[in-house]
Amino acid sequence: MTITIYHNPDCGTSRNTLAMIRQSGEEPEIVEYLKTPPSRDTLIALIAAMGIAPRALLREKGTPYAELDLANPKWGDDELIDFMMAHPILINRPIVVSPKGVKLCRPSEAVLDLLAVADIGRFVKEDGEVIPPRTPGAHAR
Repeated sequence: MTITIYHNPDCGTSRNTLAMIRQSGEEPEIVEYLKTPPSRDTLIALIAAMGIAPRALLREKGTPYAELDLANPKWGDDELIDFMMAHPILINRPIVVSPKGVKLCRPSEAVLDLLAVADIGRFVKEDGEVIPPRTPGAHAR
């Protein structure tokens, strides 16, 4: 199975998501999107595949979101994408692409729905939160 993660190594959620993918036995393609931002067409395709509006992908914390007045509803989808292209830090992360779909993996355990092996066993996040093993028939959180 081919998995791609749009990753920021400075983000704990992104690091946890990457670790969960690896614990499932997969080695994903890692795109450090701050160094290698997706093209406009790729970003639009990712948003469409997630079934969300561009505004739902905007990251507020630690970004120029407030300075750019991006909470203002005057900005349309194309303009919000323009802002994300100009300032990739505005793209929330991590985005994971797998044959099972595309998802913004916040919280990191959302990635389990995208893995061929969803039961990765017990996982301890960097902050100490324990994600228990999934059992057959258990519902996704």
